[in-house]
Amino acid sequence: MQLRERLADWLSKPAVSNFIIGVILVNAVLLGMETSDTIMSRVGGVIHLLDNLCLAIFVIELAAKLFALGPRFFRSGWNIFDFVIVGIALVPAAQGLSVLRALRILRVMRVISVAPSLRRVVEGFVTALPGMGSVFLLMGIIFYIGSVMATKLFGDTFPDWFGTLGYSAYSLFQIMTLESWSMGIVRPVMEIYPYAWAFFVPFIMMTTFAVVNLLVGLIVNSMQDAHSADEGERTDAYRDEVLARLTAIEARLQDAPKATKEDAAKK
Repeated sequence: MQLRERLADWLSKPAVSNFIIGVILVNAVLLGMETSDTIMSRVGGVIHLLDNLCLAIFVIELAAKLFALGPRFFRSGWNIFDFVIVGIALVPAAQGLSVLRALRILRVMRVISVAPSLRRVVEGFVTALPGMGSVFLLMGIIFYIGSVMATKLFGDTFPDWFGTLGYSAYSLFQIMTLESWSMGIVRPVMEIYPYAWAFFVPFIMMTTFAVVNLLVGLIVNSMQDAHSADEGERTDAYRDEVLARLTAIEARLQDAPKATKEDAAKK
């Protein structure tokens, strides 16, 4: 048990985490270099060797965590995330599974589980998902209403953009992203329907400037809450450490007079 505890303490050291982050970043560069035929024709063998070395380091790290933590390894969602990402990289890319070679780039996502700041971002995003569900439902209702109206208003004249409910929804999504919404869609529509702006401008105001910003606000608040919770845990840990030290000092001070009396009695 002592060996497992020591190994777990060693794996949690910042130096080890920084080393794993470095290996992940090097591996990301190697995977990017594999997309270049020129580089692979010159040093392809070296790149494959280094890539396999990075994968071996990931496997050794996970094996060490499994040995150190035992069943507790699977109690952490981040450990499961690492296990799945590395497991995908170990699947042989042959025949129908050749597409899995492209999924090796997912190993870069391991930096999320290693870097505390990135973990807080993801945790904040996950925390915001319930609230985001309500916002997405609201956006879906707005899009449905807008798609029905756009199809009835402009579908006959502009069938490529608003001919069906699906076309209208896609065109409205493009308008919401502000991608060529004015010169690409709205102004051509206004040449036939001069008052079309009365439909598109309120739609943009409701979706782009209201609903989307509401989503951003939910995510930011969740990240702030996650950061505050992390700071609270650090404060509690520091407080417990200080209390433990004070208790130890108090115990020593109480034992000091007893030791002095015993020494005096012996003399």
